Amino acid sequence: MIDFKEKLVDLFIEKYNQFERGEILEIIEIPPQEDMGDLALPCFKFARVFRKAPNLIAEEICANLASNEYFQEIRNMGPYVNFFVNKELIARSVINNVYVQGERYGSSTLGEGKNVIVEFSSPNIAKPFSIAHIRTTVIGHALRNIYKFLGFNTIAINHLGDYGTQFGKLIVAFKTWGDRETVEKDPIPELLKLYVKFHDVAEEKPELEDEAREWFKKLEEGDEEAYQLWQWFRDVSLKEFNRIYEMMGIDFDSYAGESFYSDKMNAVIELLEEKGLLKDSEGAKIVDLEEYNMPPALITKSDGSTLYITRDLAAAIYRKQTYDFYKNIYVVGSQQNLHFQQMFKVLELAGFDWAKDCIHIPFGMVSLEEGTMSTRRGRVVFLEDVLNKAVEKTREIIAEKNPDLPDKEKVAREVGIGAILFQELSHSRIKDYLFSWDTALSFEGETGPYVQYTHARACSVLEKAGVKTFADIFAINGKETTVEPGRALENVDYGLLLEDEAYQVIKQIYTFPESIIKAMERNEPFLITRNIIDLAQAFNKFYHEYPILVEDPELRKARLLLVLCTKIVIKTGLKLLGIESPEKM
Repeated sequence: MIDFKEKLVDLFIEKYNQFERGEILEIIEIPPQEDMGDLALPCFKFARVFRKAPNLIAEEICANLASNEYFQEIRNMGPYVNFFVNKELIARSVINNVYVQGERYGSSTLGEGKNVIVEFSSPNIAKPFSIAHIRTTVIGHALRNIYKFLGFNTIAINHLGDYGTQFGKLIVAFKTWGDRETVEKDPIPELLKLYVKFHDVAEEKPELEDEAREWFKKLEEGDEEAYQLWQWFRDVSLKEFNRIYEMMGIDFDSYAGESFYSDKMNAVIELLEEKGLLKDSEGAKIVDLEEYNMPPALITKSDGSTLYITRDLAAAIYRKQTYDFYKNIYVVGSQQNLHFQQMFKVLELAGFDWAKDCIHIPFGMVSLEEGTMSTRRGRVVFLEDVLNKAVEKTREIIAEKNPDLPDKEKVAREVGIGAILFQELSHSRIKDYLFSWDTALSFEGETGPYVQYTHARACSVLEKAGVKTFADIFAINGKETTVEPGRALENVDYGLLLEDEAYQVIKQIYTFPESIIKAMERNEPFLITRNIIDLAQAFNKFYHEYPILVEDPELRKARLLLVLCTKIVIKTGLKLLGIESPEKM
């Protein structure tokens, strides 16, 4: 792919070699309006060197830059030098690259096979897999796909919440009010009822809290009854969780949860002791972080029991030893910011230089329209219910608008679930999120179904043309021909794709690879979502303005190439986000 920014720098450095490439590349901007060009070079930075006003510098630079094949016009606008790329050249570059790479367009070997751990989802055993878990699950899965697409070796870890005092509470609740057969029939809702009942009753009988702590202590000490109940809670919960993961097309390389590190925490405590980091505080063990403007990190409670941070420290050390990671990414809500700041600082103080490679990817909280969700109070929206309702609504729309659609049930699932997932990835992850059924299930505007429908529309055009591959476009009299990369494309008139509507499609396809790299660098899948929304909108304008299957063979060929490239890029973008691309809707 031609990098026009690099070509701009080449052009500039050829004339002004007193500047470094990097410093010029860094200041290049995208103009805010189409009629101002494709790239802009601000000249404020050069004022000290040229000893002139930026607008005069821009005028001089513009006059001195030689004409070349990459830019059809170079124009100074006030303190900027604006560059208009050669539209025919960018069209050729885009179509050639999609032709060669196909659904790998935008991929790279940037990662060089380095190990990247992505920890995401991580629901609590015996608690609902609620709408509150969708953000970590969907963002994490997209990041895993993005890193993998860029050549990293990704390891997806589901750090299950399967340890802690809540299991003492659940054991007490089950032994007091539970029935095994009832729980087996509907595990999560029944376990949730028991958990809620424990907290309701404990308000009147606080001694239940002591009993719960005693049972958790038994679990830590390997008590057979406590362990068997815990294992059962874990097994029935995972069975439920995996059904939901299957609906969303998500899997994991490891389900090593908190309990996996229960025998590895003493080594962490001993290490912190050896490093002289641990201090006594009313019987508890802490790492004092006051010097770093943080409260102390509580490593063990006064009764000797461990905490989240103890287990997370053990997990990080284990992961480095096991995977020798390049990055260790935690996709966890922003309310845990302090926890990760403390944890990473403790790792650093313990002498682990790889602490800098541990990265917390925060995201905004989810709340209900009627208030914040609370597992303790039983106020939960189950994620499975959301997904099923979305599928049901899509099924109704198909029955109304396209009752003869083949594979209706498959399409209903792909579109319904895709709508929910796309919504989660259509805004910056850091924003707080108010869950609304109306918003979640809307099929209008900048939504997943809109982008999926654009893909299906492109497929429909190609089907009418009898086209499945690039080779079909170059077939002579309906007979397939052998197409060598680059050879057939030399005979395409790219000047036929210079109408503004077609060029907007080409520009969006051109920026797609860059959006993937930026999404990785910022750990922000939304950047890919935005790109394919813009591509879908641009394509639909082109589709409405210009007929594709025209009589003129050269014009037909050029437009079909653009349709096929659009279809491929939308499908690739949706796949990176974890969303399917139906061919008919």
